[in-house]
Amino acid sequence: MPNVDDEAPRLDTSVAHPARRYDYLLGGKDNFAADRESAEALLTIAPTAKVGALENRWFLHRAVRFLAGQGLRQFLDIGTGIPTSPNTHEIAQGIDPGAAVVYVDNDPLVLAHARALLTGTPEGATAYIDADLREPRQILGNSALTATLDLTRPVGVLLIAVLHFLIDTDDPREVIATLVDALPPGSWIAASHGTLEYMPEEKQAAVRAVMEKQAAARTGAEFAALFDHPRVELLAPGVRSVTEWWAEEAPQPRPPVEDVGCNGLIAQLR
Repeated sequence: MPNVDDEAPRLDTSVAHPARRYDYLLGGKDNFAADRESAEALLTIAPTAKVGALENRWFLHRAVRFLAGQGLRQFLDIGTGIPTSPNTHEIAQGIDPGAAVVYVDNDPLVLAHARALLTGTPEGATAYIDADLREPRQILGNSALTATLDLTRPVGVLLIAVLHFLIDTDDPREVIATLVDALPPGSWIAASHGTLEYMPEEKQAAVRAVMEKQAAARTGAEFAALFDHPRVELLAPGVRSVTEWWAEEAPQPRPPVEDVGCNGLIAQLR
């Protein structure tokens, strides 16, 4: 059974939450009126937002397969969201039943689903941490993480569609540096980040108004700059649309980058 925190914080359904809004965009049912209203407001301005959500999910699938192909058997999935099969542990443990996965999110509804659904193979291990990416030291020091992952061995960190929820005052570069400094050489990071750079300029201001202060739609160059750390080496070609990563392994036909609005990167730690 997965290891999860015993006490969940109160569920506030009156305020839209990224995990539940994402669930709605993916066609899920685990969301509330505030989440749906927020998503629909975004869809009014960016009608292809559902395409972007799906492409992010598929990017996650391909990234886990890639990292497992590099020999990784430990994964830290931060900002996991509401479980949508196949999940990280299902993919990783399908490759190696002994793989270990720790999920991190800060939505009580995700915690409830974690208790019910995020169970792995008998040979492997899964755990869930109720925590926020803005406080990486609390994640790294959590007993569920240290009981599940061996941080002296390489780990694959997944930051899928979560970094844009860290605005500049959250100091996302320092957050990433804290994670990097805690991981051994040979670890990898797969990350994706929303962007408006492929969108016509006349629409960009409208989308920013919907996002308000909840998210930062950084350009590809700004996204890459978050990983400017001496131990981080971006896999060529660096930052590119999530729809273009391992495109031959993805559902066809590929949507244009203009319909996706999200960049991805893969990085290895020296």
